[in-house]
Amino acid sequence: MLSKRVVACLDVRDGKLAKSVKFVDTKDIGDPIEKASQYYEQGLDELVFYDITASSDRRDIMIDVVEEVASHIFIPFSVGGGIRSVADATKLRLAGAEKVNVNSAAVDNPKLIAEISEALGAQSTILSMDVLRVEPSASIPSGYEIVIHGGRTRTGRDALAWAIEGERLGAGELVVNSIDADGTRDGYELTLTRRIAEAVGIPVIASGGAGTPEHLYQVLTEGRADAALVASMVHYGHYSVGDIKRYLHERGVKIRMGW
Repeated sequence: MLSKRVVACLDVRDGKLAKSVKFVDTKDIGDPIEKASQYYEQGLDELVFYDITASSDRRDIMIDVVEEVASHIFIPFSVGGGIRSVADATKLRLAGAEKVNVNSAAVDNPKLIAEISEALGAQSTILSMDVLRVEPSASIPSGYEIVIHGGRTRTGRDALAWAIEGERLGAGELVVNSIDADGTRDGYELTLTRRIAEAVGIPVIASGGAGTPEHLYQVLTEGRADAALVASMVHYGHYSVGDIKRYLHERGVKIRMGW
C-alpha cells in the first residue's frame, strides 16, 4: 500500500499568502516563500500553490513567485490558477512545478485535460474541483455541484460525473475541495471525498476543513483519500507538519516520517 501524503496549500493573491472561509472574507496572512520553506523543513510531502485570482482576473499566473517557491523546496510541487493552454502548463513546468492543476478552464474546455496530459503526462496533470453541496436534481444527482472562478460561478455540473470524466480525459490525480468545509477547521467533507475516491481509480487529495490531526485521520481512512491537504491549521501555527505526521503514524496510518 502506498504511503498517505500530507499536502500543504498556499493560496496566493497579489504575491501574498491568503486564506478565506468558504471562499469569502479572504485575508492576507503572510509570505508564501517563508511558509513553503518552513513546511518543507518540517517534512511536508507535497506543496500546492494556487494563484487564486488568476482565473477570475483573466490573467496569467505569477511565474516569478512560482520560480521563487520552487527554488526553496525539493518535494513535489504543483501549481494552479489561470492555466488555459498547454503553453501555460509548460511555462509552469519550466518554472519548477512538477505538476499543474487545472480547474475553471478545464470545465469551460474539457479537452484541455487531455491536451495537457498528452503533452506533460498524466502524472503531471491534476484536476482540481471546487464543490458545493446542493439539493440533488436531475442534472446534479449526487447533490454536489462544480463551481468555478474561485467559487463565483455555478456550473450546473455534477461533481461525481465530472471526476469520472476528468479521469477518462487523462487527469492523473484529483483535488476535491469542499467549499462548504473550506476554512472552517471543522473537518473534511467525508461523504463527498469517499464517493469520489470510490468512483475513480486515480489518487484523490481531500481539501477543505482540516482543523486537527484527527480530521486528517478520518479523511485518509473513512474518507478513502490518498492525501489530505492542510492550510489554516499550519498557516496559523496551531500544528506543525511534524505534529500531524506523528499523530497519523501513531494511529497506524502509513506515512513517510523522514527519519
